[in-house]
Amino acid sequence: MNKRKVCVVTGTRADYGLLYWLLKEIKNDKALELQLVATGMHLSPEFGLTYKNIEADGFDISDKVEILLSSDTETAVSKAVGLGCISFSESFNRLNPDLVLVLGDRFEIFAAATAAMVSKIPIVHLHGGETTQGAIDESIRHSITKMATYHFPAAEEYKNRIIQMGEKPDRVFNFGMAGLDNIYKLNLLSKKELENNLEFKLDKKFAITTYHPVTLENNTAEEQIDNILEAIDNFDLKVIFTKSNADTAGRIINQKISEFANSNPDKYIFIDNLGQLRYLSVLKSADLMIGNSSSGLTEAPSFKLPVVNIGDRQKGRVKAANVIDCSYTKEDLNKAIKKALSKEFNEEITDMVNPYDRYQDGKTSHKIKEQLKEITLNDGVLKKEFYDYNIDY
Repeated sequence: MNKRKVCVVTGTRADYGLLYWLLKEIKNDKALELQLVATGMHLSPEFGLTYKNIEADGFDISDKVEILLSSDTETAVSKAVGLGCISFSESFNRLNPDLVLVLGDRFEIFAAATAAMVSKIPIVHLHGGETTQGAIDESIRHSITKMATYHFPAAEEYKNRIIQMGEKPDRVFNFGMAGLDNIYKLNLLSKKELENNLEFKLDKKFAITTYHPVTLENNTAEEQIDNILEAIDNFDLKVIFTKSNADTAGRIINQKISEFANSNPDKYIFIDNLGQLRYLSVLKSADLMIGNSSSGLTEAPSFKLPVVNIGDRQKGRVKAANVIDCSYTKEDLNKAIKKALSKEFNEEITDMVNPYDRYQDGKTSHKIKEQLKEITLNDGVLKKEFYDYNIDY
């Protein structure tokens, strides 16, 4: 029996962390052959050459697709998409996969999906149906949904939205978020082990902060990150900063954070790449999260971690009770951080449930992998009928 060749594309430390256990499931199944393509920030020295982490985890990288340019302007991102379409088409032609599996909504993934669609390769899409109204990711994600053949959303609301977009219900499977398997399966570090590993004292309340550009706004990144850093400095907190991604204006944010952290190294540390084990260990021990990362909505709820969610980047996503939305003003930031640190708010979220953890058993990746072996991949699946979703207004 021929193995079903599953080509998985990963472009960032974030999506690789969410895909990790699914990659292991595919690799260890005798009916499947894993083809792993690394692209984007994985291949950039600026972002830590994280493809080496993938190899250190025991995965063979089938191909490396270079698409990032030295600039992060809108023009550079557009050129990267074009270069990606060319390079992914060549890669898929060499690898000849039976399906291409992608996660999320970044421009690297858009290029991979476009190349696969034109090459008539069925696309399996994870994390479709979500909304992020402050970023170009919103349009990219929905575009990939329309190119994809099968869908694995992370929540029931997202499943319904995919069907509303005309995708047939029998091709949409909600098993929850695969990345949450990490919480069940990784042996997370204690706070003391984390201190030793980071060489950074966590001897008082501490926050994890990640802030990404809001890509549907013009020239706002510098003012926004200045306000955030000023608000953080008003509190007696240790802060672990992680790097912004390669979106437009990401370098401005990273430069500002680097200067801020270097000015007070006893209170602040700026890390290129924590990796999944250290990152989740930080969430386990932290007192709050500050920023606009999707992790605050998807992973932080499992740790009952208060999250100050800034601005519109995550607007529209399903949120648990741990999330405090606020604007970029200094007044709102101070108010939100104060609330997140309060005893009253922490007591309110003690019994909350993570809406992305459907079965709470750490087996989401296994369920997805088993479904990958069952889905139909003949030529007819590419000819999608638009499913009319009946809505009562």
